[in-house]
Amino acid sequence: MELLANKLRPNKLNDVLGQDHLIGKNKVLSNLVREKKLFNIIFYGKSGTGKTTIALALMNEFNMRYRLLNATINSKKDFEVVIEEAKLYNGIILIVDEIHRMNKDKQDILLSYIESGLITLIGLTNSNPYHSINQAIRSRCELLELHALSEDDIIKGLKRVKEVLPDIKMDNKTIKYIAKLSDGDIRYAYNLIEFIYYGFNKEITIENINEVNSKPSFFTDKNEDGHYDMLSAFQKSIRGSDVDAALHYLARLIVSGDYDSIYRRMIVIAYEDIGLANPGIGPKVVAAIEASERVGYPELVKPLSVVVIEMALSPKSNSADAAINAAIQDIMSGNVGRIPEHIRTTSPNYKYPHNYPNYWVDQQYLPDNLKGRKYYNPRKNKFETEMYNFNQKIKQ
Repeated sequence: MELLANKLRPNKLNDVLGQDHLIGKNKVLSNLVREKKLFNIIFYGKSGTGKTTIALALMNEFNMRYRLLNATINSKKDFEVVIEEAKLYNGIILIVDEIHRMNKDKQDILLSYIESGLITLIGLTNSNPYHSINQAIRSRCELLELHALSEDDIIKGLKRVKEVLPDIKMDNKTIKYIAKLSDGDIRYAYNLIEFIYYGFNKEITIENINEVNSKPSFFTDKNEDGHYDMLSAFQKSIRGSDVDAALHYLARLIVSGDYDSIYRRMIVIAYEDIGLANPGIGPKVVAAIEASERVGYPELVKPLSVVVIEMALSPKSNSADAAINAAIQDIMSGNVGRIPEHIRTTSPNYKYPHNYPNYWVDQQYLPDNLKGRKYYNPRKNKFETEMYNFNQKIKQ
């Protein structure tokens, strides 16, 4: 039996839900279709955002020969068959689902054909490609992130259900409830509706949903308590050193099941808000995340709670974040300047600091037009104060 989600899958790019940053007038994917040009692309984003849908819609738009494989399910032999087909037809589009799981053997046989253009690769993954995909593959692809669908996008998709289930009984209040419950995942919404449709005599009600659905329904209006608002509240509670609020929002995020968002946000907090006030927190956060991924739910709450408590109780400093942002602002505004001659690669005039007392020697490093420019301003905490005082002492 064909699933409802597949029956409702759009065939054209303009019918895809959401992704307004990629689809529409003067947007990159629509422009590629207009120009009839396709490149190696990796689409990444959480489940239900439309990665496969967009890939297949592009194939319909381009009317090109393609094959869809799964990096986990399909064997090396399957990939070799696609390569032979590409040779026969002088090119093919290969869509690889779960591309982050593609092992080295499969990568090795594909690389030269991707490089030559015989195979155009479309990769799909719900993992961060910068961490999970081999650099050799990644460097040959454009990386495009898909965003979680808004409630309005989900509602628009749910109103299409009557096209394939004309006798369904579902009012607007229930549609909005499912949209909130779906948390940006249209596939989840369609699968839930289909289950209720056949399980409750074609009648979709909030009561029927709650009877079988284990997902918590504490999501309220998107402008008050949406998923991104929870992530924001989580970060601001840690930044504000409110350990109890931090644990509260951590618990809500854990129950929502979007662990990847928790992990990403924790790493950002460690380096943005705590930073040099407790420089050991970054590796601790990464270690806690790795432990959580190994043990899975529900045990992952233990390493996460330990490190979140330390994050909330830690002294705070955004000096590093402010410093690099100021430096980037100079670069973006064209305030760059020529690298001083004596610190260029082949200069004989460079003074090697390790050959001098205290391993420091007075010489200019910034370009002339930025001489004396200060990006880093230490905050008042033990670690930064000690480092700054030591730095000033050796310069004296």
